This record gives sequence, structure tokens and C-alpha cells, in this order.
Amino acid sequence: MSLSIATPSPRPTIEEPSRIRASLARSPLFAGLSLEAIEDLTQRVSVRRVRAHAVVASQEDPGDALHVIMAGRVKAVIFGENGREVTLAILRPGDGFGEVSLFDRTTRSADCIAMEPTTVMSIARDGLLEHMTRYPQTSFNLLSEMARRLRRADDSIAQLALCDVHERLVRKLVHLAQEDGTDVPEGLLMRRRPTQQELANMIGSCRETISRAFNQLAREGVIVPRGRALVVTHELLNRRKNARAA
Repeated sequence: MSLSIATPSPRPTIEEPSRIRASLARSPLFAGLSLEAIEDLTQRVSVRRVRAHAVVASQEDPGDALHVIMAGRVKAVIFGENGREVTLAILRPGDGFGEVSLFDRTTRSADCIAMEPTTVMSIARDGLLEHMTRYPQTSFNLLSEMARRLRRADDSIAQLALCDVHERLVRKLVHLAQEDGTDVPEGLLMRRRPTQQELANMIGSCRETISRAFNQLAREGVIVPRGRALVVTHELLNRRKNARAA
């Protein structure tokens, strides 16, 4: 089910070319490109600012552009017929989306929703294909990103089939902490702790089940809630590290 509440279209805006260049150069999608290639992309970029909770790209939209996050965060979600939300990915500055539908010319595979005020760079399909003809490194980068996402999808499928909710929650908390956390003496501090409903959406469970598993981890002392923040302790990080090595 797609979103039922209409949201205003993101507003076009004008950004300084220097900021666009810097944002493109930091994106893994364009890692290793020459200054000439980055400049070529800069000339093809349009920039939009999107308010929190607005739709950046709808699942029903044609896949006619590649989008790269300049600032903010975006979640890629799908909705079941009963309205249940499943979060496929949390995207951060430098991350791109829309590359799959760009090549198979179908609609997008998910709704992309801004989690906070977000700035998005977009490159139209025809312009990107023309760029890749001139600068093949961009094509290799896109293929690498698509391969990485395929591996991540395979891992998610395996977790759903082989791991219980408790183990899936541990893996997700460790993954989020490693991506967003900052070092503190006890472990990694996530300053923006996901809600239990958001965690449920990420690992394919329900909020009540997540609440029980989360509280159990807190009682064990391997996670430490601090208001809206959360510490994932070294003990939990090492537990996951040892499990991968086993």
C-alpha cells in the first residue's frame, strides 16, 4: 500500500556549485572520480529541500533520476496491504537511491521518506547515462553499490529465515551503532535512538515483541538507554564480533 496522505512536492532550491562538488566527491557512488568528472556531474545536478516526513520519491514514480542525499536522512520503506510498514534501509548523507529503476525503467521498489529536513541532489537519467559514457568509473561505482545492496538484501533474508527476533535486534542495534555511533568509554553512543516501532519496522517484527527483547537487553546491561540516546556497550559489540568469527 502506498502512502495515503498527500504531501507537497519537495521545493527546488539553488545551492552553491562548490557545496555540490564537495557533496558529490564525498559520496561512495562517485569515489575516485577525477575533478573533471565531478565537475561534469555538478553541472547536471538539481537540488531539492524536503521537509521532515515528506515523500522524497514515491514507489509509484517512474525511475527517471538518481538521487543522492546532501544533508539529512531518508528511509526506504514498503507498505503491506494492511498498512504495515517495513523499513528496507536508512540512508544518510552521501547515500544514493533510485539506481535500480534507472536501468530497468520500471517504477521504484520503495517509498523514500525524509526522516528529518533533508536536502537531495538529483541527476536525470539521460544526463547520468551521458556522463557514464564519458566517465566509465561512475558505472563501476554504481555496479559496486548495487552489488553491496544485493549482499545486504541476502543477509536480511537469511536473518529472517534463521534468526529469532532477539538476535535480529542485536544485529540491528550493533549495525546502527557502528554507522551512527560515537565512541564513549562504555561503547558506542547513538544520539538519536530509534523508537521501538522503528526497530520493529527494520527487522520485520512488532513493537510489543521488540519492547520485550529491548528491555531484556537493557536488564542485562548490554545496552544503556540515556533519554533519547542509547549506548551499545563493548560487551554487545564483542558478542556480535565473536559470533561472526565463530
